[in-house]
Amino acid sequence: MSGLSIFTSETAADRRLKYSLELMLTVWVLGFIGHFTPLKEWPALFLYVLGAIGLAFYVARLEGSWKPSFITSENFGEVLKWSLSIGFFLFAMDIVNTFFYLKRGGAPMGQMEEILVGMNFLYLFPILIIGEEFLWRGLMLSSLLERGMNKHWAILLTTLLFVVNHFAVAPVGFKERGMLAMMALPLGIINGYVIAKTKNVWAGVLIHGISMLAMVIDIFVIPRLV
Repeated sequence: MSGLSIFTSETAADRRLKYSLELMLTVWVLGFIGHFTPLKEWPALFLYVLGAIGLAFYVARLEGSWKPSFITSENFGEVLKWSLSIGFFLFAMDIVNTFFYLKRGGAPMGQMEEILVGMNFLYLFPILIIGEEFLWRGLMLSSLLERGMNKHWAILLTTLLFVVNHFAVAPVGFKERGMLAMMALPLGIINGYVIAKTKNVWAGVLIHGISMLAMVIDIFVIPRLV
């Protein structure tokens, strides 16, 4: 009887959080195992992206709405105002920082360039961005806030997991993983606050997309200018 009581008391936010954590842990385990095989982290990366999008669809169908996961068209004026202003500010900072980093002798991200150009994965970046924002700021952040966690702690927790995930699934060397994680840290915090304010995950998708555009320029344009 007590087990039935526990089951029936599970809320929609509890389920979103549970499913998100289960996907995250599965991806991390798969990434760890893959690192020691010829497949490397690729299976984990594909599960991460497709699993996040698939989970968002599943949860929306289960709950009968996308809105609890912040996947909505509401407040779109606020979304554009915040995402474009913050996104292009981060864009400018990233370009300037990368220029001076390379000018001081820093090494460009050669492995990422090979993945994006040599393997033609550049065109799949929009899917990656949507998957990441749906998982971390959509499903997970929304569930923590709905369960009553302090906003600042919820954003910090999801950001830290987001940062660690770049070490778990990036099919590049640890130096470039570290560079990706450094870019993920401010992005996770900023997107967390903007989405918590707008209650709309598309704000994070836009900011994330502008940041990814800056990373592409970091890789292909800035090294040729330095």
